[in-house]
Amino acid sequence: MALTDASIRNKKPAEKQYKVSDAGGLYLLVKPSGAKLWRLKYRIDGKENVFAIGEYCEAPRAETAADAANRKASGRYTLAEARQERERCKGLIKHGIHPAHNRKADAAKRSAENANTFEAVAREWIAKKTPGWTAYYLRQVERGLEADVFPYIGSLPIRNVTAAHLLEILGRVEGRGAETVALLVRQWASAIFRYAVATLRADTDPASALKGAIHRPKIEHHKPLSRDQVGDFVKALDSYGGYRTTVIALRLMLLTFVRTVELRAAHWTEIDLDRAEWRIPAERMKMREPHIVPLSRQAVALLTELQTHTGGRSFLFPNYRNPQTCMTATTLNRALERMGFNGKDSIGFSAHGFRATASTMLNELGFRSEVIERQLAHAERNKVRASYNQGEYMEERRAMMQQWADMTDEMAKARSNVTPIKQAAA
Repeated sequence: MALTDASIRNKKPAEKQYKVSDAGGLYLLVKPSGAKLWRLKYRIDGKENVFAIGEYCEAPRAETAADAANRKASGRYTLAEARQERERCKGLIKHGIHPAHNRKADAAKRSAENANTFEAVAREWIAKKTPGWTAYYLRQVERGLEADVFPYIGSLPIRNVTAAHLLEILGRVEGRGAETVALLVRQWASAIFRYAVATLRADTDPASALKGAIHRPKIEHHKPLSRDQVGDFVKALDSYGGYRTTVIALRLMLLTFVRTVELRAAHWTEIDLDRAEWRIPAERMKMREPHIVPLSRQAVALLTELQTHTGGRSFLFPNYRNPQTCMTATTLNRALERMGFNGKDSIGFSAHGFRATASTMLNELGFRSEVIERQLAHAERNKVRASYNQGEYMEERRAMMQQWADMTDEMAKARSNVTPIKQAAA
């Protein structure tokens, strides 16, 4: 007699397990523990086999299709579902396929798909690329993908991600006014797909079809300061009411014209005050080459003072809230805002503009362009030469850095009788 839910509920555990048949080889195995398990008896090549379908259960009220799918995935089947599974297995058995073998193959396929989601492949790509990236760029890539990409396609098998998926993501990013971020997201996605193709986990790069889909904003180069503005800046800095370490950081930005992240994340182990040199390791440089910054007398004096504030820390400029990390990117620009050099109704000068300021004035003074470019740590086109040039033009660079420091002092003196830009409250 075929089973019913009522008859199954009435089956009580006994001292030994026993079977209760349904039909077509399907039966219920009642264990002494009270567990009721679905089993299917079948034959292949004349040999009897038993397939463990799962555990008997009754479907909860108001169960959704998704809930039912999750329940079956956990191995719990209703009477009707067990019968459906029996019919599915019969199709396999007819072709000589053991249901247990088929289940293992399906599990392996699902496991492979889970391992090859867009996020999984992306993180593998990131791990491969990390040795060649700066810490700043690594954070930029990770944060960009985690904020704008993974929440939407991260869990999809990478083969299932289409250009339409990516276009929707790019449109969302562009729609909030972040066109530059959208361009980067497309570039990163394209690189991830190329990596997936190279490792046989994707067939094409759908992101390549979207090249040109995002409007590229006009590049606005960092605005340099004029001679008078340099003098005004130094005078305003002398009267700035914020943290002394922030004042020193901004003064060093002017004197060394390194990239902001190179200064903010500088370690005391990189500084040699006796030799008046700052040696930045390759892993912290944008171009991944070690860089030497000759230190002027003014820079050495500032660093000597800074030692009394942060010399016991790893970073020259530790974060006040979390000393294990360095000064944040906004600290310097926020100080420039308070001094009236950045923000609303200002000249719009940012901390990165110190590089353009020094480059412009040093070129006007007649210093050789290759010496200036080397001190700016711009990319060297000749890769063989690049591996040897960290100390190139060093004597000229030392003289140039000292003359530049002296010039900034002179510019400040020339503006000594001019009222500085009004400061906002610190």
